[in-house]
Amino acid sequence: MSPVQLAYEQLKAYEGLSTSAAGVGKDLVNEPMIRHWCEAMGDTNPAYRGPDAIAPPTMLQAWTMGGLSGHADRSGAYDELSTLLDSAGYTSIVATDCEQEYLRPLRPGDRITFDAVIESVSERKTTKLGTGHFITTRMDIHANGEPAGTHRFRVLKYAPAARLPKAAERQRTPQQQRTPQQSSHTPERPQAPQQAAQPSSPTTEQAPPQPSSHTPARSQGARQPQAPGQTRTRRPRPVINRDNAGFWEGVAGHRLLIQRCTGCRTLRFPWLPGCNACGSPEWDTVEASGAGTVFSYVVMHHPPFPAFTVPEHGVDPPEHGSETSGPQAVAPGPDAVASGGPHMDVPGPHTTAPAPVPHPSPHPTPYAVGLIELAEGVRIVSNVVGVPYDKVRIGMPVRLEFLRTDAELELPVFRVAEGGEA
Repeated sequence: MSPVQLAYEQLKAYEGLSTSAAGVGKDLVNEPMIRHWCEAMGDTNPAYRGPDAIAPPTMLQAWTMGGLSGHADRSGAYDELSTLLDSAGYTSIVATDCEQEYLRPLRPGDRITFDAVIESVSERKTTKLGTGHFITTRMDIHANGEPAGTHRFRVLKYAPAARLPKAAERQRTPQQQRTPQQSSHTPERPQAPQQAAQPSSPTTEQAPPQPSSHTPARSQGARQPQAPGQTRTRRPRPVINRDNAGFWEGVAGHRLLIQRCTGCRTLRFPWLPGCNACGSPEWDTVEASGAGTVFSYVVMHHPPFPAFTVPEHGVDPPEHGSETSGPQAVAPGPDAVASGGPHMDVPGPHTTAPAPVPHPSPHPTPYAVGLIELAEGVRIVSNVVGVPYDKVRIGMPVRLEFLRTDAELELPVFRVAEGGEA
């Protein structure tokens, strides 16, 4: 079903409407939250400690969040706009970017208040994800009544584009591939297939790299067809931008790369455009050895999501024509979502009698998501494989592996080292 083109004036009428008036932060700016944030981000700036401490500026939005119980002072304008777009066929949503402006430091004891409005709704745009509208909200934040900063958040409400078969997708020419910046008010016309284009990035489909003697181990799996009547929701793709593209290029080559500041030699992960310690924008990389330990972990029970469903027997059914190596893996980084569960290797390519692929369980198995401290001292969020979720323990030694989740995506995971299970 094609989306309905809404009159732009109908959408533009929502611009300037309040989504939250005189909102109040649930907690004062406080030292425990500052400490937790700095520990999670690996930020050791001395400005965030001691009697004259300030809060990291990037915590600006954190003080306005309503938590699981939410805020009771939200207006219905944003929900009305979302419902209107849903009814017209723009049922999917993805966050695209945020922008913050800092007007004064926040200090422990500050009372946070805020007002939020729908700042803009774009005309209809055509992106690689699909056709839709960009919605920008602006939140003006005050501390003890004084302007403290502005937070803008932008999402795309869109109708997903019809996906071409893999073979047809590879045959599209650059002229046939629309960019996210292009705007259109008419559906894209199909064109005749051309000469197959050479893959040029880690997100395009290509033959998986072969392991070498100096790369970490990688589980190998047999190619098996999708079970009849079985469907598989693909894992969401990681967002790759100019700040983290080098990390994903490393993953494509079976290398886990850590940023290193060339000014003060501080290592940092996740990848950032500048150094937390000295502020230098200059950096190079070092390759992780692959050794690490479980620094912390959580067990995910709810909510279940089709792309992260773990089969009853711990073996993930492969997509048609794709390679599989066991349970699905979590993409590393602050915005990571995880899956996994008890790991069981699919029989390798030289097995003469591969085991049958079980159907997924209607009741997804819980899985463990670990915060892994690498031997180099930085930490990464990923799946812990090799043991059942209830056997994962803090301090367990783990080793880096690269797991192919489908024909297009490969991710770093961490296997419990031999003898590491309690």
